[in-house]
Amino acid sequence: MTGLTIARRRFLASAGVFSLAFPLGLVSACADDTVVTEDSASATNTKPGQPNYVNAKQSDWRFGVSIDTPVTFTNGIATFPIPMDWPEQTVEVVTRELDSAVAQVQVREIDGGVRQVVMAIPRMTAHATMQTVVTMRIVKREIQPPQDTDSLTIPKRVSRELRSYMGNSPMIDASNGRIRALSRELASSAPEKAWDLVRAIYDRVREEVRYVEGPIRNASDALETGEGDCEDMTSLFVALCRNAGVPARMVWVPGHCYPEFYLEQDGQGYWYPCQAAGTEQFGQMQEDRPIVQKGDRFKTPEQRKPVRYVSEYFRCDRRGNGTPRIEMIRGVVTE
Repeated sequence: MTGLTIARRRFLASAGVFSLAFPLGLVSACADDTVVTEDSASATNTKPGQPNYVNAKQSDWRFGVSIDTPVTFTNGIATFPIPMDWPEQTVEVVTRELDSAVAQVQVREIDGGVRQVVMAIPRMTAHATMQTVVTMRIVKREIQPPQDTDSLTIPKRVSRELRSYMGNSPMIDASNGRIRALSRELASSAPEKAWDLVRAIYDRVREEVRYVEGPIRNASDALETGEGDCEDMTSLFVALCRNAGVPARMVWVPGHCYPEFYLEQDGQGYWYPCQAAGTEQFGQMQEDRPIVQKGDRFKTPEQRKPVRYVSEYFRCDRRGNGTPRIEMIRGVVTE
């Protein structure tokens, strides 16, 4: 039995530009069903505490996986994530290309934050290749801050749906002593208003950590060394928010990630983005790239431990020496 999980950093960096055309209606396995969650609110702002979603931009993206095998294998399972609907994003399947080697395909949702295509490949012979691709039309909206932030509050009770956005996650060691010490320091001089409190956390992360690209590290390591990239700075912000009682999570787009935090107004909760690394953006987000997933603690059937990011996955039974090569396909379609 061979199990292959492609490195998440390689996945994040693999976005490319494709100029390919596909015939319509090749298969109907990837349903256009939408996800109804607490995030699936209308894009029109109806309450003063709700984020504003404006300036919609449309683009077509290809998501899929290719396999090149030097050895015959059987009982193959391959997966890859695809975007799903969020308040600032709507998704429509335009074309589907399913390789004849695939016997079964389904789309499943994992922990409310990622949608994943799962394919069963009964057999591939040595030196064969296959490719499965879904072309999706993404409408992405800019997020602007709410009209009223003064009445926003930290949730008094964390609902079951929000529990996964509290505590520790892979590489987000919110219970680390160094992080808790900084949380106590911030709490000692915390502003009265929830929005201002989160802003103080945001400013402190950008003061404490200088942007430096490097290997993935725990949030506490970034705090200790004073260096980190977008993942490390986002992890630290999320960890500090959670210590302050504010639910927070990571948002993943091709080649980048940023955090969201959750506050309530009159019992209604909303998620607000910010840019931990890069151009300063707090409570707002100008980002054209599609959201691939939201969250940072996923439980997948193929892996025993929770994962920080749901990347493509492959496993099979090999009939000889050699390892199948898996490549993620993801890029914006050009005319």
